[in-house]
Amino acid sequence: MGMANLQRMAMQMQQAMERVKQELAETTVDGTAGGGVVKAVATGDQKLVSVTIDPSAVDPADVEMLQDLIVAAINDALRAARELGEAKMAAVTGGLRLPGM
Repeated sequence: MGMANLQRMAMQMQQAMERVKQELAETTVDGTAGGGVVKAVATGDQKLVSVTIDPSAVDPADVEMLQDLIVAAINDALRAARELGEAKMAAVTGGLRLPGM
């Protein structure tokens, strides 16, 4: 395999990785907590888009539980985003774990 061929392959992989990054930025994943009373939506590149709270979850006497549910839903959405990103990048890199990706 010649140097020119290696450079071409590296450039193709870089282009594919940029395409995947763009797809991740445009894709959303959901996270829920409390049986769905709190829902968080994040992009595939792990940016929080929205948090939705069912009115039945709002109990002024138990704000701490609601806060915990919000954190759990956000963490669930971010976990889903990480898994999506890892799966898409693995498809591009052939399973190679590249630093920073």
